[in-house]
Amino acid sequence: MAHPDSAGIALIPGQTVRAEVIDHQPWGIFVRIVDPEGVIASVDASAMDSPSGSFIALPEERPSVGTEVTAVVQEVRRWTPPGHVRLSLRAKDLEEFRWRCDLCMTPTTLSLGGDGVAMDVKSAEAPGSHTIVAHRACLLDVLHPESLERARVTAVGYSHRSRTH
Repeated sequence: MAHPDSAGIALIPGQTVRAEVIDHQPWGIFVRIVDPEGVIASVDASAMDSPSGSFIALPEERPSVGTEVTAVVQEVRRWTPPGHVRLSLRAKDLEEFRWRCDLCMTPTTLSLGGDGVAMDVKSAEAPGSHTIVAHRACLLDVLHPESLERARVTAVGYSHRSRTH
């Protein structure tokens, strides 16, 4: 049996995923993430491009049921079961995904090479977790100067790059 907060456990904000449209709703669509997990997620009409120029994608502008789309993870919420994943289909988000830093409240870039990181907050007391988004610099500002975690914050996500010492 899956842990109650496991929905979208491998998903992080800014990650690109493939998803199949499974249902239309007045507010947007439901999709099933094809890779990596098969998780059900939602996409608000405001998180889709509108060819007509409307501030939300009109019902006739939304992808048809059965269509496979490329999306970017906006939010992963698991603080109460079941968890919930929200995606964006906007071309600008797929190119460079920006979200509000939970520490300074200004936008940070979570796309590859961006200045943002996502952290899961969990408790040993009970199931449930929440993803917090932050600029690397904001996170470094709140960590104690002697914390060994400071080095990890600057390195996480960069293991594929060569480092000079």
